[in-house]
Amino acid sequence: MTVPPTIAETLRKHRPDVIIHAAAYADVAGAERDREHCWHTNVVGTRNLVRNAALAGMFVVYISTDYVFSGERGDYREDDTPGPVRNYYALSKLVAEESVRTLPRHLIIRTSFRAAPWPYAVAYSDLYTSQEYLDVVAPEIALAIAHLADVPYETLHIAGPRTSAYELARKTRPDVRAASRAESTVELPADVSLNTSLWRALRRTWRDQ
Repeated sequence: MTVPPTIAETLRKHRPDVIIHAAAYADVAGAERDREHCWHTNVVGTRNLVRNAALAGMFVVYISTDYVFSGERGDYREDDTPGPVRNYYALSKLVAEESVRTLPRHLIIRTSFRAAPWPYAVAYSDLYTSQEYLDVVAPEIALAIAHLADVPYETLHIAGPRTSAYELARKTRPDVRAASRAESTVELPADVSLNTSLWRALRRTWRDQ
């Protein structure tokens, strides 16, 4: 994705109707240490993809993050103003979102997920999110993509219910230790939970058909 000729050749060869752009540098702490790598992957790579998708008239689904919000209040809706971002990873994803928005045909899906079980010995009890485990979120995103023609929005929040990172961690790792965001080496938002009412309404409509 960070090599433009490779993107162009791949799209010419396969000519997809829809591109699912899920690649990202997602190590939040690592992004502070290696900003160049993070920017090159999340921003430059996205710009390269957008440029080629625009030339071919392709639809792009971009997987974004709840971290584009400041985290001051939570329950963020799709049309809420993003920022101010709390860390470099969040900045790179927000800039990438704006690149995708230049396309006439796109859908930005904001979400938050991780693989199970919880991979760390600690989890923050004062960080609230709509994060879920991948085996829960992935089928939801797949359902949205399967019904892409019926999604009337350019941005959609698909995630779990509001929870603390600690509560989520305990679902798959009961021995996890509660910690505070103050212990993190990178600034983290307090509450980036997402309002998913639009998604839940769409899903009900499809189930009733």
